[in-house]
Order: sequence, then structure tokens, then C-alpha cells
Amino acid sequence: MKKIKITEDLLEVKDLRVTFFTNDNIITAVNGLNFSLSKGETLGIIGESGSGKSQIAFALMGLLAKNGYISGIALLNGNQILNLPEKEINKLRAKEIAMIFQDPTTSLNPYMHVGKQLMEVLILHQGMSKYQAFQESLRMLDAVKIPKARRYMRMFPYELSGGMSQRVIIAMALLCRPKLLIADEPTTSLDVTIQAQMIILFNELKKEFNTGIIIITHDLGLVASICDKVLILYSGRTMEYGLTRDIFYTPSHPYSIGLLNAIPTLNRKNKTLFTIPGNPPNMRCLPKGCPFQPRCSYAFDLCIKIPSVEKFGEGRLRACFKTVEELI
Repeated sequence: MKKIKITEDLLEVKDLRVTFFTNDNIITAVNGLNFSLSKGETLGIIGESGSGKSQIAFALMGLLAKNGYISGIALLNGNQILNLPEKEINKLRAKEIAMIFQDPTTSLNPYMHVGKQLMEVLILHQGMSKYQAFQESLRMLDAVKIPKARRYMRMFPYELSGGMSQRVIIAMALLCRPKLLIADEPTTSLDVTIQAQMIILFNELKKEFNTGIIIITHDLGLVASICDKVLILYSGRTMEYGLTRDIFYTPSHPYSIGLLNAIPTLNRKNKTLFTIPGNPPNMRCLPKGCPFQPRCSYAFDLCIKIPSVEKFGEGRLRACFKTVEELI
């Protein structure tokens, strides 16, 4: 694994592109993304379905479909992790980078006890004995607030609730103390009470293990509760990027404004919920220019060109021809 340069960031991504070659067309699912993540920091990646969120995770994990092609740079502690040979990326998984997949019930083997699945990770990646792996698995189940962890070690996945399944998956991902944890829609299948518990758990875990976390979601409430920075995607492109507080209080892109306006609030005078008009574009046939312009109420003649992603303010990026003042 080639060391490119020294970087203060845990993860630094530059010009990341993910392209799929199909029989009909070439589809660019992720188009020139740039972002960074420090230790103990959480980045939220937001976007509607089909915006390319999960493809970022699959690219970083080396799990892209066979017809996918990755270009760009992703430095994990200064080491390029994109397009590594299978043997090398396998060494990174679990030890350096781990992922929590969207549906916890399909991430566990239904024919194996929970304890055996946890122990298998430690025996394979850490070379522990069965006794050591058992004890460490118990400690990690305790860390994710599973009561009577020894009893859960003997259970099958079908005996667990959705919330407990998610906790087991989080424990499994953290067993090898990865430096980077990617969570793809980690609260989608959970009720609101369990979602609140998951938010508290993620905040506690990143403090305890100093793990950098990427949360892929469309839940803006989750982002506001846990994320330090936000990357807003549309059709695989960056619309806006910056600190969570800046984007939530002073959004600088029409798409960001639309997403925030669509959040239901108790003090809303108009009972009709705001929606962004239209639908996300077909990635096989994107509109000319800015991909958001067919749905944008601020669109004008210049929007038939693709806006470049430009810096403004401290640590913020945006891709829009309108000035921030014109959007207020």
C-alpha cells in the first residue's frame, strides 16, 4: 500500500468519481466529490434516493459492483485506499475501516449464534483464541448498551428485536477498533424511540473510541443530532458542504434550502408540508447544466451550464451560480 503524503485528516477524499458501464449507457453515480474527516468527527452525507450516497461507501470499502470504475484519491491516514487489490483491502476492512449496512436483519447469519459471529471477526482479523474472542465480544456488547450480554451471545438473530440487531451490528463493526466507521441509513428500520437511543450511542462511541464516522442518511434530524459536518448530494454532485450548524442556520444552495424547508415543525402556520417540486432526474439521462435546475425556483439562463464547486466562508463549499445574498 503506497503512502502518498502526510495528512492531518483521518480521511481525505479528492475528486472521487464512480462510474458504471452498462449495455445502454455510462452512468456517473458520483461526480468529483471532495471532503475530509478527522478522528472523533462525524460527517453526514445527505441526499434523495439515487443521489449516489451508498456508492461513496461501497467505493471506500472496495465493495463496488463489477461494472463499476473508481477514480480519484481517498487517503486513510495518508494511504490511498481506492482500487486496492482484494488481498490488501481485506486487511483494511474491520481493522481500519468498517461498515454498518442499511438493514441489520440481513447483515447477520440466521443460522449462527450472535456470539459465534462476533467471535469469528476477532479470530479472523485479530488472531485471538476462542476464549479471548468470547471475552472481548462480551465487552463490546456491554459497550453498545446490550443488557445481559452473555445471554445475547447464545441467541440467534431472529430472536433479536430491530434495535438489538442494530446494536449487535454496531458492536461487530467496532470489534477491531476501526479508525473509520461508515453507517448506511443506520436508523431507517427503527422506531423513533430506538432511533433516539442510537443517536446517543453513536455520540458515546465516537468519544470513547475516537472513531471517525460517516453517516449516510436522508434523515435531517439524525444529522442535526450527531454530525459535525454535512455533505449534500444531488445526482452524484456536491451541492453544499460545510459545518452542520452553518448549513442548518445559513443554507447557501437552493437544494439545501428546499430540504430544510421540508422538515415538519410543530409551529408551522401553514399545515401543508413544503415539498421540492418534481422528481430526481434519471441518472441515465441527466438534464443539461446544473442537475437541480429543472426543480429549482431560482434557476435562470446561466444554469444550463454546470456550476463549479467553489469555496466560500471558512470550510464551506457550494455549487450554484446565484450568490448567497440572492438566496436570502
